Amino acid sequence: MWEALPRIGVGWVSVWLATRNPGLCILTEDTTLIDNIRIVLVNTSHPGNIGAAARAMKNMGLSRLYLVQPKQFPAEQAVFRASNALDILDQATVCESLDEALDGVSLVVGTSARNRRIPWPLQTPREFAESLATQGPREVAVLFGREDRGLTNHELQRCSAHIHIPTDEAYSSLNIAMAVQVICYELRLAWLQDNPVPEQQWDAPWANEADKERFYTHLEQTLVDLQFLDPKAPRQLMTRLRRLFGRVDLDEMEVNILRGILTAAQQTKR
Repeated sequence: MWEALPRIGVGWVSVWLATRNPGLCILTEDTTLIDNIRIVLVNTSHPGNIGAAARAMKNMGLSRLYLVQPKQFPAEQAVFRASNALDILDQATVCESLDEALDGVSLVVGTSARNRRIPWPLQTPREFAESLATQGPREVAVLFGREDRGLTNHELQRCSAHIHIPTDEAYSSLNIAMAVQVICYELRLAWLQDNPVPEQQWDAPWANEADKERFYTHLEQTLVDLQFLDPKAPRQLMTRLRRLFGRVDLDEMEVNILRGILTAAQQTKR
């Protein structure tokens, strides 16, 4: 089960083609940005990092995990760290070489924490995700290197661009799963530009201006009754209170609650 093919799911023809060529992903008009992304972990030492990376991917809607010669996989620690992302581990593709993991890919980018002797095109995760969103459907692989030394120079030279997460210079080291989370998050933000989350419907109508004015009148009278406001020397109290409540877009229920509190305060005073 641990070497299942990546999820393709576009009909029996695609399944048959994928069986003949495991590196092939069928791109259709319905294929979205995050469907085309392979997260490729190279020579990962700790299986817990594989599980945590799988969880990070599922959080952001990515599902295609490739493992190049992992030191230990499958492993209980990977399952434990994956939490409810076991399906990502189940369908992970284990590869004997980077060439195998990149089969069928048209764009390769690699994560890098340091500058190289020969400058290479460098992008932040956001710049990478935004640039990818403007392109047509294509197979993309994002490479993550070893825990202790990242990707080799040869592996980075396979990449069209390097992705650098702008961490603080005082401590720039990131756990692999953290780096996966950051990049997957930016990819999801880019995807959401064309697939917005439906706005939550508010549970009460907004208060109209007449209701708000009645509330301010009630508030002023209550403050007078409580001897908190001197009508002969009001200063700017009501002006500031209007500004305070004006920063909040009150709905009808909220205005009714506030007026109920004012009424209770008046009754207690009496």
